[in-house]
Amino acid sequence: MATYKKRGYKPKTKAEKVEAIEDNSTTAEVFNTLDESASKTEEWAVKNQKYIFVIVGLAAAIVLGYLGYNKFIAEPKADEAMNEMFTAQKYFDEAVTGTAKDSLYTLALNGGEGKFGMLDIIEEYSGTPAANLASYYAGMAYLNTKDYTNAVKHLGNFSSNDEMLAPIAKGGIGDAFVQLNQPEDALEYYEKALAVSKNEFTTPMYLFKAANIALKLGDGAKALNYFKRIKNEFSSSSEANNIDVFIGKAEAGM
Repeated sequence: MATYKKRGYKPKTKAEKVEAIEDNSTTAEVFNTLDESASKTEEWAVKNQKYIFVIVGLAAAIVLGYLGYNKFIAEPKADEAMNEMFTAQKYFDEAVTGTAKDSLYTLALNGGEGKFGMLDIIEEYSGTPAANLASYYAGMAYLNTKDYTNAVKHLGNFSSNDEMLAPIAKGGIGDAFVQLNQPEDALEYYEKALAVSKNEFTTPMYLFKAANIALKLGDGAKALNYFKRIKNEFSSSSEANNIDVFIGKAEAGM
């Protein structure tokens, strides 16, 4: 068994000399093993350097290609799409505030003055933020022109975390399902509208719509809960006007 020895200690007995030789021999073996491993690793690297360079090159190409795609293709395409959508958005805004609503919504959908409509943006610039936003505009245009099936389709394709647009899109699908006489689906989407955002405008509106659909479906308890939320949480909203009357209806329906 090896024993601890101070630095500079010289073996005196024969047994100690043998032990010292064994210790030196073991240390040498360890370094020899490390040298052999390093040599083998170096040989492998030299032998396979062609493949290593290929792998590193491919990885670099993928990274650079992704950055290049975003910089030189995706970003310019997204900017171009937003520019192309300008006229269609103008038609939509005029439809909301103007009088010739149906014709303006149709122009917003199909385009005019040689410019793209929302449907063109969706098709030509798929995957861009503009195409996503165009799905919202198209869905709302279809909802306002009473094409409820297409309203559901396009609003369903729209995705957003925006505090206002997200619940309005879900609520718009709910409105379309009401017109399609699918109250269960309408209630589901009104509740989705409530889940994605809480604010002073959309929340009391969809609480009120959800409560009335729940009442129609015979779920007085759910209707009562939604009506009471309007009274307690949104007392200054227009939906809170005469809310006690609706609370009474819900209580009677339980």
